[in-house]
Amino acid sequence: MKHIYFLSDMHLGSRTFTEPLDMERRVVRFLDTIKDDCAELYLVGDVIDYWFEYKYVVPRGFTRFLGKLGEFHDAGIPIHWWTGNHDIWIFDYIPQETGAVIHHTGEELTLRGKRLYIAHGDGLGSDSPALKFMGRFFRNRFCQRLYAMIHPRWSTAFAYRWSAHSRLTGGDFPEFRGEDKEPLVKFAKEYLKTHSGIDYFIFGHRHILLDLMLTRQSRMLILGDWIQHFSYAVMDDAGEIVLNQFEEGETPAAEDRSGVSIAF
Repeated sequence: MKHIYFLSDMHLGSRTFTEPLDMERRVVRFLDTIKDDCAELYLVGDVIDYWFEYKYVVPRGFTRFLGKLGEFHDAGIPIHWWTGNHDIWIFDYIPQETGAVIHHTGEELTLRGKRLYIAHGDGLGSDSPALKFMGRFFRNRFCQRLYAMIHPRWSTAFAYRWSAHSRLTGGDFPEFRGEDKEPLVKFAKEYLKTHSGIDYFIFGHRHILLDLMLTRQSRMLILGDWIQHFSYAVMDDAGEIVLNQFEEGETPAAEDRSGVSIAF
């Protein structure tokens, strides 16, 4: 049986990359290695570093990646894309062109007999009023319409500068903070109090690799990124999920997935 793949936080097009096109090509090469083995593909947010669709205009670039998704769709491989805090403004262009099903909020679903909760993770478990306000502001349809009135020459340049400034001034991505301080862990544990039966929580956003047992049944995985880890998760035909990292020249094989079970 073919496998199910999960990856997040590629931040394609980021102005902090020395060679953004090389980063996109690396993701595409990975997708090429899994295409024949892939039953479904799950993209868990911040796939593109900035994306805003106007009615008749979309951002330039990403042709190799979007074309590869279209190739997966044409081959009958379902694609699910959760928006993150960087690619939040996906509307109808990407689903029309690639066949991807777009998800804007965390959702529960069942895959191969396992119950999953999937979300990008931004804002979850955080008590920060600023983060909560920004999340509501960016998702508000009226605010989106106001933003769309700004000419893309200025709005796109501003968004890329803001994203790059945030990453460059914020330093390296924080390491695992511990179960009592990690917002996504706190969210998952709180969620389990009212939603029993979750086998896996799958998140992006934090740019760390984490495989953590929450209860005797429930595990939580953070998928890392494609900036420093080049990582992904894969579900086998028994519904077991492991983390792995892509190395150039490898062909992922079902019998050779030791996974990663530590936090970086």
